[in-house]
Amino acid sequence: MRIFRFWSNRSSHRGRGFNVQKNQGHSVILVLGGVRSGKSRYAQQLAEHSTRVTFLATAEHRDDEEMHRKIERHRADRPAHWTTVEERIALGRVVEASEDSCDAILIDCLTLFGANLMEVYGSNEAGLNACIEDLCAALKATSRKVILVSNEVGSGVVPAYALGRRFRDVVGDINQRVAALADTVLLMVAGLPLVLKGSLEGGYR
Repeated sequence: MRIFRFWSNRSSHRGRGFNVQKNQGHSVILVLGGVRSGKSRYAQQLAEHSTRVTFLATAEHRDDEEMHRKIERHRADRPAHWTTVEERIALGRVVEASEDSCDAILIDCLTLFGANLMEVYGSNEAGLNACIEDLCAALKATSRKVILVSNEVGSGVVPAYALGRRFRDVVGDINQRVAALADTVLLMVAGLPLVLKGSLEGGYR
């Protein structure tokens, strides 16, 4: 696990058209969506209403130029004063450890968390499920606002290969377990949030 701060010339910004939940304190918000649906951007807008934010990144730097560019783009878009933690597996531990150092935690994303679990644990379902349970327990116990981003993986075609079907099932299970305990669940479509559970104060558009 790596913890560090990014300092850049880019200041914190607010996007237009986002009416978001502004209350502080405990709440769990799951933001779902397809690729390029605006889920990460909207989740960041939610987090920007908190003063001290910990950004939990599940992506890992590898020899993948496209992923590297994506990571750098997201890094540049984040407010400079946020604390960033890189952790692939032990998300529950980071949520617990951040309890006294932040007002909100943004986890982006659960999709890569699922892929990381498959890479580390393979067919070890007990180990994989233990990590998911640890995250869910931490989400229930925290007194902070936690915003989680994930892909909605159940709307596409059935993957043609076994590993793809297992990935869909793992991420789908994570999404369902987090959604069950979340206060608010949103589905992003073309940059617009649809409320599936709970509500957003002041409405949305």
